[in-house]
Amino acid sequence: MGELSRKVDVDKLISYSDDLVEFLKDKRDVNNLTQCLDNFKSLQSSCDDDFNEVQIAIQDYQEKTDACKQKTERAKSEVAAEAEVDHLQIELEEELEKERALQEELRVLNSEINNLEHERVAIEERKRTLKKFEQDELKAQMKLSMYASVTNIIPNLDDQSKISGYIVDRDKKVVDKFQYDPVKMTASDICRNIWKTINL
Repeated sequence: MGELSRKVDVDKLISYSDDLVEFLKDKRDVNNLTQCLDNFKSLQSSCDDDFNEVQIAIQDYQEKTDACKQKTERAKSEVAAEAEVDHLQIELEEELEKERALQEELRVLNSEINNLEHERVAIEERKRTLKKFEQDELKAQMKLSMYASVTNIIPNLDDQSKISGYIVDRDKKVVDKFQYDPVKMTASDICRNIWKTINL
């Protein structure tokens, strides 16, 4: 049975070989096969050219893509830098606003310091005036004390409309009051009366 199947296969093989020989004998078939082979070569060459063109195009697109990526990165960097600039601008405006507020506060403080300086100068002036007044008053008191020691008279300066005072005798421990009206008496009469009182 195995031999039979092998015989059949050999028969088929021989049949195919015969067909092939017949096919190759036919010049038209050889021309067709040659033409097909030429077409195949042409197609392969065309495919190779197309492949090379596509490869070049892919490389070109890759370069363009890389350039686009770089531009995108630069744009992102510029946008980030622009955002940073905006942020810095906002910070600058805030700092300028703080500076304006501090300048205003400084102006108010300078005004207050100037006012205090004026007040200090006025107080110093009042102190000097008061000191001079105290010195003048002390001088006046010393004069009055001297006059009282010499004349034994202590004038009454409270009532300026009249000439009045006290005559003091320390030895007798006596105090006599005197009073003269300038409207009713002349200054010379008042002076004479006071001298008379002193001389008593």
